[in-house]
Amino acid sequence: MIRFLSRFAGLLCLAAAFVFAVYDGMKSIADRTFFITKTEDVWFAVHAASQQSFQAWLTQLGVPWLWDPLAVQVLAAPFWSVLLVVGAVLVLLGRKKKPLIGYARS
Repeated sequence: MIRFLSRFAGLLCLAAAFVFAVYDGMKSIADRTFFITKTEDVWFAVHAASQQSFQAWLTQLGVPWLWDPLAVQVLAAPFWSVLLVVGAVLVLLGRKKKPLIGYARS
């Protein structure tokens, strides 16, 4: 059941990544400029206060290096690429195990 949910969530993330890639492409064509929807912009549009509380939580944990180089880079990345990576990881985690063939059961 967990594998099914992981695959399902991964496929939803991959579909959303495709939608955001098409959205960015269409907006770039329409405006005749290169347009990228940043992850930070989407997070701010969905729930603005949680971003600041997440930063405070990371620094309170005693790992401020997680925020500055890592999280800032992820937030500056295109949203479709972040969804693509998350979706691929979820699909790989939810894949079925290969059946063992022959005597390779050690």
